[in-house]
Amino acid sequence: MAAGGKLEKMLILGFQDSKKAETGGKAEADGYLEVLINPETYTHEYKLKYAESGQGQGTSGQELKYEKTEPEEMTFEFLFDNTGIIDGQPRESIADELAAFKALLIEYKGEAHQPNIIKLAWGGNPVFKGRVMELSIAYKLFTPNGHPIRAVAKVKLKSTVEEEMRTREEKRSSPDLTHTRRVKAGDTLPLLCHRIYGDARYYLQVAAANGLGNFRRLEPGTELVFPPVVGGSALGVASITKTSN
Repeated sequence: MAAGGKLEKMLILGFQDSKKAETGGKAEADGYLEVLINPETYTHEYKLKYAESGQGQGTSGQELKYEKTEPEEMTFEFLFDNTGIIDGQPRESIADELAAFKALLIEYKGEAHQPNIIKLAWGGNPVFKGRVMELSIAYKLFTPNGHPIRAVAKVKLKSTVEEEMRTREEKRSSPDLTHTRRVKAGDTLPLLCHRIYGDARYYLQVAAANGLGNFRRLEPGTELVFPPVVGGSALGVASITKTSN
């Protein structure tokens, strides 16, 4: 509920443009629906991806090496009810409401060449933004002639990041791109290589690329170039070529 006790209904907003979806609301959305009843529960899922290393002979398990954190997922359930019990407006079928719901969430949009980005907002606050990965509809109640008048739609969304933001994040961390770092007190070349490449063993190549005669003594304030990794092998040993941004 909002301040003052007014009941706020959750809004399902659809955006074709990812930039609008970042900050846009009801006025900027390409389409929206107001839920009949706010969901009682919703589920967040967080998944981490690990690679299994080779299992040594005589050992009982394998070491898991972290690779990445998968995009967050969220599952909601939405009720459709045309019996009139909830809103006092009985209708013969929920077909029109479900058609509008599916058009907003999963229909292919020709101009965007993909379905909408979906943003859930409740009481003016964003709850989740992502793409619909799964939609299932369970029909619960029917009229004597077989028309469904109550259904529960279960929706699974996967978090999505606006393309330019994703690119900026990747540029800050990708080992496949050139990086520059200013040395701070306590920094060592193996430590910096581990932070950037995920492998401290590149320190000799980085020392050579920067013309360091003594890599064991890094002067604070020195700017070092960490070129991209190319031609890596399964052992993580690769050549490094110095390139400019």
